[in-house]
Amino acid sequence: MAKGKAVNQAEIAIIGGSGLYEMEGFERVREVRMRTPFGDPSDALVIGRLDGLPVAFLSRHGRGHRLAPGEINYRANIYALKAIGVSRVLSVSAVGSMKETIAPGHVVLPDQFIDLTKRRASTFFEKGMVVHVSMADPICPQLSAVLAKGAENAGATLHRGGTYVCMEGPQFSTRAESLVYRGWGVDVIGMTNMPEAKLAREAELCYATIALPTDYDCWHESEEAVSVDAILGTLRKNVDLAKRILKIAVGLAGEPRTCRCGSALQYAILTDPGAIPAAAKQRLALLIGRYVGSKKGGR
Repeated sequence: MAKGKAVNQAEIAIIGGSGLYEMEGFERVREVRMRTPFGDPSDALVIGRLDGLPVAFLSRHGRGHRLAPGEINYRANIYALKAIGVSRVLSVSAVGSMKETIAPGHVVLPDQFIDLTKRRASTFFEKGMVVHVSMADPICPQLSAVLAKGAENAGATLHRGGTYVCMEGPQFSTRAESLVYRGWGVDVIGMTNMPEAKLAREAELCYATIALPTDYDCWHESEEAVSVDAILGTLRKNVDLAKRILKIAVGLAGEPRTCRCGSALQYAILTDPGAIPAAAKQRLALLIGRYVGSKKGGR
C-alpha cells in the first residue's frame, strides 16, 4: 500500500460507528463531503492516516446515529468510497447472537449472508443495464484472513466463519422470528450488512465484516429480551476491542489483492455495450468504464 496517497484518497475504508474515528494513531487529514449519482452518503468521509497508511472512515448511520438501517443510502456510501480509490472495505457491525457458544463480547467474522431486507436499493445496475455478479462467497477471503489475524493478535474470543442473517428492522425480531432464524442454523443477526456487501461486490471492492455480538436476540430463555440499553452497554465495551483489531488489520491489509473481488464484473454484464443507454454509461462510468468503454457510447 502506497504511503504517498493524496489527502483525499485512501485504499482502505472502515464503515461503522463514528466512535471508531477516535483511534490511537489515526491522524485526521480532512473531511470530504461527496455527491454521487445515487445521492449523498450517510456522512462526510473522514480521510486520514492510521500509522502512516491512508484510511477513510464512514459513519454508516451518520454522526449522532441519525439514520435507521432502512434509511441508509448504501449505494451512495459504496460509490463514494470507490470514487476516492478504496479497494478494501472493513465493516464493523453490532449483531445479536443466535448461538449459545457465541457470547456477547465475542467477535464473529461471518462468511455468508441471508438477506431478508425488503425496501432497500440493492444494485447499482438498472434502467437499461442488467448485471448478475456472483454472491456465492460474499466475503473476501483475503480480507477476512487479515481481520482474523487482527482479532487473534488483539486477544479477542474469535469465531471464524458463520452466517449473518440481515433483517429489515428497525424493530427487533419477534420470538417466533428469532426461533425460526435459529432453526436455520444462522450464527448472528443484524440489520446493516445487506445490501452493503452486495454493492461492494458490484463495485469490485473487497469486503469483510467484524460482527460484534451484543445480546442473544430474544430466543434465549434464560436471558432478557434484547433492549437498546443492553446493546449499548455491551457495544461500548466492544468499541476498544474493535479499534485494536482494525488497527492491526489495516497494517496487514496492504498486500496486493489475490482474490477475485477486483474483477467481479468481468463476466457479469449481460447487456450488450451498444444497447446500454448513454445516461447509464455516464452514471456508472466509475464502475463499468473498463468493461464497456467510453461513457459517451450507447444510444
